[in-house]
Amino acid sequence: MSSPIPTKPQILQWIADNPAQTSKRDIARAFGVKGAARIDLKRVLRELQDEGHLTKRKKTFEDPNRLPPVSVLKVAEVDRDGDVFLAPHDWKGDAPEPRILFVPADGDPAVAEGDRLLVRVQSVEGGNDHTHRGRLIRKLSSGPRRMLGVFRRGSEGGRLIPVGKGDDREWRIPAGATEDARDGELVEAEQTGGKGRMGLPQARIVARLGDPTAAKSVSLIAIHEHGLRDTFPDAVLDEVAQAEPVTDLGRREDLRNLPLITIDPSDARDHDDAVCAVPDDDPKNPGGHVLWVAIADVAHYVRPGSALDAEARERGNSTYFPDRVVPMLPDALSGDLCSLHEGVDRPCIAVRMVLDDAGQKLSHRFARGLMRSPASLHYEEVQAAIDGAPTDRTAPYLDGVIRPLYAAYGALKRARAKRQPLDLDLPERRIQLDEDGTVTSVAFRDRLDAHRLIEEAMILANVAAAETLHGTPLLYRVHEEPPEDKLDSLRETAEASGFKLAKGQVLRPAQLNKLLHDAAGTELSELISISTLRAMTQAYYGMRNFGHFGLALRSYAHFTSPIRRYADLVVHRALIAKHGWGDDGLSEGDVEHLERTGELISAAERRSMMAERDTTDRYLAAFLADKVGAEFAGRVSGVQPFGLFVKLDETGADGLIPVRSLGNEYFRYDREANTLTGADSGLTLGLGQPVTVRLAEALPVTGGLTLELLSADGEAVARPRRNARSRPVKRKGSRRVARRR
Repeated sequence: MSSPIPTKPQILQWIADNPAQTSKRDIARAFGVKGAARIDLKRVLRELQDEGHLTKRKKTFEDPNRLPPVSVLKVAEVDRDGDVFLAPHDWKGDAPEPRILFVPADGDPAVAEGDRLLVRVQSVEGGNDHTHRGRLIRKLSSGPRRMLGVFRRGSEGGRLIPVGKGDDREWRIPAGATEDARDGELVEAEQTGGKGRMGLPQARIVARLGDPTAAKSVSLIAIHEHGLRDTFPDAVLDEVAQAEPVTDLGRREDLRNLPLITIDPSDARDHDDAVCAVPDDDPKNPGGHVLWVAIADVAHYVRPGSALDAEARERGNSTYFPDRVVPMLPDALSGDLCSLHEGVDRPCIAVRMVLDDAGQKLSHRFARGLMRSPASLHYEEVQAAIDGAPTDRTAPYLDGVIRPLYAAYGALKRARAKRQPLDLDLPERRIQLDEDGTVTSVAFRDRLDAHRLIEEAMILANVAAAETLHGTPLLYRVHEEPPEDKLDSLRETAEASGFKLAKGQVLRPAQLNKLLHDAAGTELSELISISTLRAMTQAYYGMRNFGHFGLALRSYAHFTSPIRRYADLVVHRALIAKHGWGDDGLSEGDVEHLERTGELISAAERRSMMAERDTTDRYLAAFLADKVGAEFAGRVSGVQPFGLFVKLDETGADGLIPVRSLGNEYFRYDREANTLTGADSGLTLGLGQPVTVRLAEALPVTGGLTLELLSADGEAVARPRRNARSRPVKRKGSRRVARRR
């Protein structure tokens, strides 16, 4: 005889006390329910489910207000301290959603937002910011993949055509998952499952972004594609709204009598550094200079532990596009209160550096001060003034400010020549847009002495900061020397081109400079420059000081751009803490998570670089779209088994010559030599080779350019024809176009 059917409170209590035994069979066994009585038990469980007291997962019942001891959870958040918090996928309970702190063990794989994890959960009492702790049992899957694409409507939903380069796989969007997107609209979609009909993976649209062909959609695509944060949370904006300009000198040093001018691009969106110089009047330092560099005091406004600080750390840096900027700080700070505008008092952290006639820094000191810039000038007008063409804006400062700055720069140039940093002076492209965002011109920016003056002053200020903070917790700007395998590859390329790169000694930038100098002016100059650049490691932020190889400096820390780089803000706080300038210095929490901060902002920097590069590619493709069929000169900038990448001389745009377009013959890829060689014709194409190409296709949505090869090394390249027996037809006078290897 079976026991009476348990009451609803009894069932709920059993499930709460025995979360691992919640199937209908477990409940029936616990209460002795047998035979036909199981039908009544099933009815009671269904009623509890309908009332919202239970949720059914497969064959088990759970209290929706409690987490099972073993749960499938998603990574919901990674906070500013690097702590990972988990959440249920679909919380059905009446109680607030539980917040689970993820406690990783040694050897656990890295996790990211959106990942699904099988976790052992334990409730905690008195947790300040969490109700449970979870330990990983198994990582089930990474977060759902997201992609940008153009939506094409169909009879049963539609398809997504990705806009990313190299991603030509379409995605099926089922009916009901289109978010009413229009045909041809740019959308963001999220993968929802495996392959569906016709073998296409399935996705759902999560955001509609407008017309993909609109000029101003170009940077928007990059923002979404690379996950840049382009809106600020309300908590951040609320903090910024309470910020006020600094008008009281207080404990600050009064620097308002110094002629600290800002020199920036004409289209600069912020001004975070100012400079001035005077001859040193110390008789012990004949021909010396006193150089001041003043930097916006962002730390005064962005306090440790604030919502603004957390957001700035997450962003890592500002990202600049031709038509917009995704700032690290809201515009009320970056473009106003922190920016060193002309004629207004601004808080700053400044460094006074004494140089000898050879440009060597003899001493320096830092100050937290209040400054007032007399002028905001741009590079071109400053250079014109020193070259003998001052304007009404620059003439008042020519003798008292600009000439002393150039005199100090002359000394800094001498110090640079002695130090021999890596001399890869690569040109920078400038994309000019009209009011609608359409590209009107593409050109390379001129490299003026005015640019180099500011660069050398900033480098010296960064060195001074690193030296002052030596031995304290800090984020250094680290650029390690090239790894052996990359050096070997560069050495092989150099030797095959008739140059030398010494082996078996400690590599210094001066040795690479000699290689670059030897190749300068030859047809192989581009090849050697590209190969040298590719041999370099990527710089990053880290707590261990491994020096800066490219600048030939033992210690280097970014100090000069806190408006747009979080690393510089960290250095400012470290200076504040070291000098005892206030309570807004580097906090214990900052120090504890400094290594993680370095990792986060290094990753953010790489994201920004990729987003800026992709945007430039798309703008260039849009600019060239009406020039399909035109011929361009360029050089081979990359060699892969599937084809050649060519950088066009006029615009710097990169395009692909697919290997299939080179002819019907087989092309052999040599990874070490960076060449493709035709098996029949013997045509050899390699890195740095001058070529003439025809533009076959330009796709602004993806930024892709497809090219056809017309000539290499000045010789026309004829595609080999094949006869019926698939043998190449030899042409009179055809020659092998080869590079000396």
